[in-house]
Amino acid sequence: MFRRRESVPFTFVAEADRFRSNVTPPPRERLGAGRIVGRTLVGLTVVAGLAGSLLFGLPAMEPTQSPAHSQQSQADGR
Repeated sequence: MFRRRESVPFTFVAEADRFRSNVTPPPRERLGAGRIVGRTLVGLTVVAGLAGSLLFGLPAMEPTQSPAHSQQSQADGR
């Protein structure tokens, strides 16, 4: 059969893997000490929040006896 000239609707998509740019991206900026400290503090705050929620949340999720079973009625004691 006949082969179409373009295998995809847009030529640049078909040629994208062969395309090489001669423009180099700018070098990455180095992070300053203040920015590194800030990111570290934000990370520690998130970790401390997760640890705190586990610390306070796990005891609340433990199964306990329901109050109806633990209390005795006054009629039983007479």
